[in-house]
Amino acid sequence: MTVTVAAAGEEIVIAENLKAGYSGKTVWQDASFGFDRGEFVAIIGPNGAGKTTLFRLLLGLQQPLSGTLRIFNSPPKRGNPRIGYVPQRHLIDNETNIECLELVHLALCGQRWGFHTSARVERSTALRALEAVGAADLAHRSLSALSGGELQRIFLAEALVSNPDILLLDEPLANLDIRRGRELVQLVNGVVRSRNVTALLVAHDINPLLPFLDKVVYIANGKVATGRPKEVLTSERLTALYEVQVEVIRDSRGNVAIIGIEDYHGDE
Repeated sequence: MTVTVAAAGEEIVIAENLKAGYSGKTVWQDASFGFDRGEFVAIIGPNGAGKTTLFRLLLGLQQPLSGTLRIFNSPPKRGNPRIGYVPQRHLIDNETNIECLELVHLALCGQRWGFHTSARVERSTALRALEAVGAADLAHRSLSALSGGELQRIFLAEALVSNPDILLLDEPLANLDIRRGRELVQLVNGVVRSRNVTALLVAHDINPLLPFLDKVVYIANGKVATGRPKEVLTSERLTALYEVQVEVIRDSRGNVAIIGIEDYHGDE
């Protein structure tokens, strides 16, 4: 698998005055942000706030209600091979009797068109994707024999096999214990730094991500706050976002606790 490294700082996602929703119902609006190549970005907020909606827009599965969104300097389009996507609910799970290498190989076959490379070359590429996530030893094991953390590694390899420029990871830490969650975050960070890939990761708990993040997108109350973690995760910024008094507390390890959002009664 050839890894193309482009210049750091290249802005690959640009949104201006973006408004998102369904059938005329607004989910969030007035969002302007940009993500550079090689950035690790957390997408956080309450359930139903519209985090996955952002992914649907980037994947070309949904059109903005208004405003502009460009990815790789073009409007989003379906089936873009430059985007690697790990959905929240994968069609294949640990009850599926298929080898890990074959799953990643099938993902590569789904991306190809025109001149077809040999099956041997494709399987070699798939194996290198497994190696990139530290899962080469799982190549010939069945998905049904894997733990939750191992499955997430395989799904990440599946997303990486086409050598994408951006990764969209929808709640990959769900159902993982603290240790496995931290290991996965470290793995994603390693991919971001070594391949100069932009990663957008949806999560409920920001704390495992904080040591590695370049930016945060906080979606709540129909609004979007973006910036560096120390800019977004403040009492003032989140109070303005929720329109109720919110206090952000940090402990000696840098972990963040957000106090007051239990008083919020929005439509999420």
